[in-house]
Amino acid sequence: MTTTWAQRRKDRIDDLAGGRSLTSEALRRLRRDPVALTGGVIIGLFVLVAAFAPLLAPHGPAETFPQLQQDLRPGNIPGPTAGFPLGSDQLGRDFLSRMILASQQTLLVGVLATLIGLAVGIVIGTVAGAFGGWVDTLLMRITDVLLAIPSLLLAISVAALAASPSQTTVIIAVAIVGVPIFARLLRGSMLAQRNSDHVVAATALGVKRPAVVLRHMLPNAIGPVIVQATLTLATAILDAAALSFLGLGDADPGRAEWGLMLAQAQTYLDVRPALAFLPAFAIIAVALGFTLLGESLREALDPKGRR
Repeated sequence: MTTTWAQRRKDRIDDLAGGRSLTSEALRRLRRDPVALTGGVIIGLFVLVAAFAPLLAPHGPAETFPQLQQDLRPGNIPGPTAGFPLGSDQLGRDFLSRMILASQQTLLVGVLATLIGLAVGIVIGTVAGAFGGWVDTLLMRITDVLLAIPSLLLAISVAALAASPSQTTVIIAVAIVGVPIFARLLRGSMLAQRNSDHVVAATALGVKRPAVVLRHMLPNAIGPVIVQATLTLATAILDAAALSFLGLGDADPGRAEWGLMLAQAQTYLDVRPALAFLPAFAIIAVALGFTLLGESLREALDPKGRR
C-alpha cells in the first residue's frame, strides 16, 4: 500500500514538473491498467489470426474430406482426430480452418461497418454542431428517430429491405446503426467548442467559418468520437453475427462466418455442442476485448480521472 501511494505521489509530481500531456498520461495509465492490457491482448490475438488467416488455416472453408464424411451419421459428427484438431462440422469440413477463416470475415465486417458509420456520423455531427439553426434541428430529429429504435431491430429492418442477403447488406445495416451515435456525440462536442477561447479568437481575427470548423473545432471535438468507435466496433461485431444467425447475412455456404456457423449448429446441439459453443465463445471474447479496451481508453482520456 505504501509503495503504491508513493508511486502515485511521484507520478503526480512528475506530471506537475514535466507538464505531461493528456495523451502521454493516458498511454501511461493504459500500460498500467490490467483491464486495458487484457482487452489489448484479446484484440491483438484476434487481429493477428484474422490478418494471417489464409496462412494459418490448414484447409479451405468449403473443402470436404472423405475420412471425415465416412463417419458422419445422423447421431454422430466426428470430433478431434489426427490432422483435424477440432474435428469435423456437419458436412465433413475441417472445423478449425473454418473458425480461423471466419475471424477474417468478422474483422472485415466489423471494421468496415464502424468506419462507414463513423464517416457519415462525423459529417452529420459536424454540420449540426457547427452551424446550428434549422439544419441542426432537422438533423438531430432524424438522429433521435434512429436512436429511438433498438439497434438490432434497426439493423434487421435495414438488412431485410435488401433484395437478397449478402455481406454488403450486413455492413450497410450495421453501419447505419452507428451513424446516430457518432453524430449526436460529435454534435455535443462541437457545441462545447463553439464558445471556447481559441474559436472566439479565430473568429475575431477574421478566419472564415469553414476554416474555424475544420481547423479549430473538429480536431478538438473528435476525441470522444474516436473512443466511442472502439466501443461501437464491439457492438458491430455482435450485430453482424446476429444478422447472420437470423439468415440476413451472406448465405454463401462456402464462406465461413461465426454467426452463420452458430446458426447452422443449432440442429446439432445434442450431437456435438462444440459446433455452437466455439463460434459463440469467439464472438463473445472479441466483443469483450473491444469493450474492455474502449472503456479503459475512455477513462484514461478523461481529464477528471487524472490523479
